[in-house]
Amino acid sequence: MNKLIKTFGRFKESIDIPHLLRLQLDSYDKFLQTDVSPSMRTDVGLEGVFRSVFPIHDFNKTATLEYVSYDIGQPKYDVDECIAKGLTFEAPLRIKVRLAVYDVDEVSGSRTIHDIKEQDIYFGTIPLITSKGTFLINGTERVIVNQLQRSPGIIFEHDSGKTHSSHKILYSSRIIPMRGSWLDFDFDHKDILYVRIDRRRKMPATILLKAMGMSTDDILSYYYRPETFHLEDGKVLRKVEEYNFRKETAYADIVAPDGAIVVAAGKPLTKGMWKRMLKAGVSFYEVRPESLETEFAAQDVVDGTTGEVIARAGDPFAAAVVEKCIAAGITALQAIFTSGAEVSSSMRDTLALDKSEDMESAQIDIYKRLRPSSPPTPEISATFFDNLFRNPDYYDLSPVGRYKLNARLGLELPIDHRTLSNEDIFRSIKKLMHLKDTHGPADDIDHLGNRRVRPVGELVENQYRIGLVRMERAIKERMSLQEVATLMPHDLVNPKPVTAVLKEFFGTSQLSQFMDQTNPLSEVTHKRRLSALGPCGLTRERAGFEVRDVHLSHYGRICPIETPEGPNIGLIVSLTTHSVVNDYGFIETPYRVVRDGYVTDEIQYMEASTETGHIIAQANALIGEDRRFASTHVEAREEGEFAIIPREEVTLMDISPGQIVSISSALIPFLEHDDANRALMGSNMQRQSVPLLAAEKPLIGTGIEGIVARDSGSCLLAEGDGEIMYVDADRVIISYGEGLYPESGGVKFYDLQKFHKSNQNSCFGQKPRVQIGDLVKKGAVLADGPAIRDGELALGKNLLVAFMPWCGYNYEDSILISERMVKEDVYTSIHIEEFDVFARDTKLGPEEVTRDIPNVGEELLRNLDESGIIRIGAHVKPDDILVGKITPKGETQLTPEERLLRAIFGDKARDVKNSSLKVPPGIEGTVIDVKVFNRRSGEKDERTLAIENAELERIDQREGQHITALTEATRRKIWAECKGKSIAKSLMGKRKGEVLLEANQPMREDVLAELPIKKLAGVFAAKEVNEAVKQCIDLYDLQVKFIKDVYESKRGKVTEGDDLPPGVIKMAKVYVAVKRKLNVGDKMAGRHGNK
Repeated sequence: MNKLIKTFGRFKESIDIPHLLRLQLDSYDKFLQTDVSPSMRTDVGLEGVFRSVFPIHDFNKTATLEYVSYDIGQPKYDVDECIAKGLTFEAPLRIKVRLAVYDVDEVSGSRTIHDIKEQDIYFGTIPLITSKGTFLINGTERVIVNQLQRSPGIIFEHDSGKTHSSHKILYSSRIIPMRGSWLDFDFDHKDILYVRIDRRRKMPATILLKAMGMSTDDILSYYYRPETFHLEDGKVLRKVEEYNFRKETAYADIVAPDGAIVVAAGKPLTKGMWKRMLKAGVSFYEVRPESLETEFAAQDVVDGTTGEVIARAGDPFAAAVVEKCIAAGITALQAIFTSGAEVSSSMRDTLALDKSEDMESAQIDIYKRLRPSSPPTPEISATFFDNLFRNPDYYDLSPVGRYKLNARLGLELPIDHRTLSNEDIFRSIKKLMHLKDTHGPADDIDHLGNRRVRPVGELVENQYRIGLVRMERAIKERMSLQEVATLMPHDLVNPKPVTAVLKEFFGTSQLSQFMDQTNPLSEVTHKRRLSALGPCGLTRERAGFEVRDVHLSHYGRICPIETPEGPNIGLIVSLTTHSVVNDYGFIETPYRVVRDGYVTDEIQYMEASTETGHIIAQANALIGEDRRFASTHVEAREEGEFAIIPREEVTLMDISPGQIVSISSALIPFLEHDDANRALMGSNMQRQSVPLLAAEKPLIGTGIEGIVARDSGSCLLAEGDGEIMYVDADRVIISYGEGLYPESGGVKFYDLQKFHKSNQNSCFGQKPRVQIGDLVKKGAVLADGPAIRDGELALGKNLLVAFMPWCGYNYEDSILISERMVKEDVYTSIHIEEFDVFARDTKLGPEEVTRDIPNVGEELLRNLDESGIIRIGAHVKPDDILVGKITPKGETQLTPEERLLRAIFGDKARDVKNSSLKVPPGIEGTVIDVKVFNRRSGEKDERTLAIENAELERIDQREGQHITALTEATRRKIWAECKGKSIAKSLMGKRKGEVLLEANQPMREDVLAELPIKKLAGVFAAKEVNEAVKQCIDLYDLQVKFIKDVYESKRGKVTEGDDLPPGVIKMAKVYVAVKRKLNVGDKMAGRHGNK
């Protein structure tokens, strides 16, 4: 029975907490697109990988292997069977490919289709995600941890003056793709701009620009504004423009067109004077003649008469050049504006250092630097340069990278433009020059706008791509070695490289981790974890303080509390309660929109980069009945700083006070009063709590306990609205109606977990919470899981605690407990140990599982059955035999007595040694289950047959209960159709002459309950009623057949042999439940980190 809960919360949350495992489940669903028809699939995940690698052409372009579609089949074994048999939960993958063979005309080179073959090919298996967000690999549950990684895109940085001895701040930028060459631009202490491709030798950045087709004139005109000088009567006049103000002293009086002196000679020019000059209409003013020597030509200066080039673009106007210009009658000179406060001559200086002349020489220069051992030709260099940044096979920015580039550089290129355009590079250099010249701020690489989450789907996608690229090479080689016209697609495709890469990733990757399954909270937390470690990530040794620190952009996205205490502190973090990850991988947090001080119901999810510029009020700000802030000034934060702000300026408002912490921290009541370090310990130690014999809800909770229990996957939840048809300690049968499971009449059979061993050997079991006849809503808890009570997380116990000294026994971190706590099993827990034994085929003969063990007394064999396997329920201690096994020993020189025994008794007297499975030291408990696995071709012993018979009986019983529940549900449907309707003829009972209901009488419910369903066909007077009843009966027959087929396949799985490793004849697993009471040395803790 549910207890009433008093809620002290003052604020109603605007939205519910999203499903806690949504990131894992949605990401893998998006990767597989299982429920999407092949024609409707988008180019993401598995579909995107196949589309990016296929079509595969042979080297002579005479054949092409094209991808059509893929299909994922049904898994052979369900989750429970995979755990029991130590298998991977996976499904077969088949791909449809088309092999097109062409005839190539030797003269023209044109291709005509010779033959097309299409075929479905088995492409290995692919692991499936369970409903709990885990993967079952070789029988163990594993979690793929989401990786927090630097986002693709562009980043601008500076060295804070630490690189050069002059302490000059040197700016740099980096374009990071998802796949392909990194591009770095760096300024040196002389303001020369260099470029590095893939961190190779640096070269002047203008070489890259010229290789992209820009001339010197183009470069100068793109990066500099022009300014005009006039040469008149030995004077040098400078044109006045809005943008070309520079600090200098007036050389002569600056006079307006009306004759008024705007600036007197000798006065320093200021911005105010410059504005007055523009207002007065001053077009030119006189400057010192020698000042031209510091200016540079914006374009080539050519003598119009002789055609002689007096000065090249970028050359300085030296005195000799000016004299030549005067002699040639050139009065107007175009210079580049480099002397302003926010411009510099760095690009012109870089051009002066660049020796390449045109596009071809620049491309050859780049090729020489990146491929120093290969001789370059113009064609090879051009192809190589195009492949660097423009070929989607070699370079991929990804949609994320394109999105970030567009946002940072103000571009509007489509998201599917995933290679670098010329404009990307031109704009990035321009932005970098502007930052250097204006001493602008660098990007913060630790800001969450520059870090993104790579969820499980993306990580598996990357591995699949690696495997497919390996397979592509093998296919190309096969195409060239053999006669393609005679081959079928399956002769070319070998999926082994792909399955090998997947197996390696799921089995050994740093991000594929053995799931922490101590209790439901530890499961959920592990799946919501973000790691900066792993492939393409950071290492513990290299990570500095800044990347580990709490950042202001973490607010509402990453928990500032929950992180490990050791060397991984700050590198492994958790998502907050309300945060979600968007399609680009950036973490978003929800806010309520505020307009003119009024709080609306509109919810806006914002990533860290789009939050800048907003003023955000706290969730606990008081709101009046008119939905306006009650106070004229509210506490809010702007750019991470907290301030008191007028309510009209506020644009957003937090959703909930708990949105800044993770679920583990949110379980701590009165968290705001805790010290940060102790709160960290409290949130970490809750995950270490072992499920107890009797769970107890906390007297003081935070309201999130039910959400954690619901989303953890440990509870059994109703999949829709329905009625409970049957309940016992092992199973729940529920009727959902027609919406769900139509093939079985909407009746679903749930087996409850009993004494299930978790990854950490804690005991997981489910207890039903419902009774027969209960009506349940979708999402209702049907059965509690471990450490869950009444559908809420219940990790510990409510104890009376005294803070006082007790004769020194509770010194420092010691806790003194009452003896009653041990006697009454308050903190008693059950742990399940699994022991397995293999009988192998050895060189000297097969090992044998038997009770007949040499030199072992009957006392040690008392709990073994005839097959040599321990009976269920036996109490075992260290060194007790669990499974008797003998192994043949090598032949030795026999004594006369031994030879006589061998002659009399034959093989029985041969040399064998005792290799039985025994209970290890420190384990004492009760045997709760035994599983025996036999090779398919092997004989089954008595114990195996007994286990099979017991399982078959259980299946028969379940089938009967399932059909009974379906019959009851069908009977109710028939009653709804025939209620009050008359019958055409009398209905006879089971006994001779017994009449249940006379003809022309309305049908009664008690009569309907006594009659078999099939006897109800055609008994009613009304034709439409008979038709409706017949439809129900026909559907019932189909549904019964489906249920019988399902259970028949289960029987087949029980009686068939098992796939055992090579050389293994038989395998036995024994599960021992160990009852552990509270002991000296055990760790006890409160939720606040008081351990």
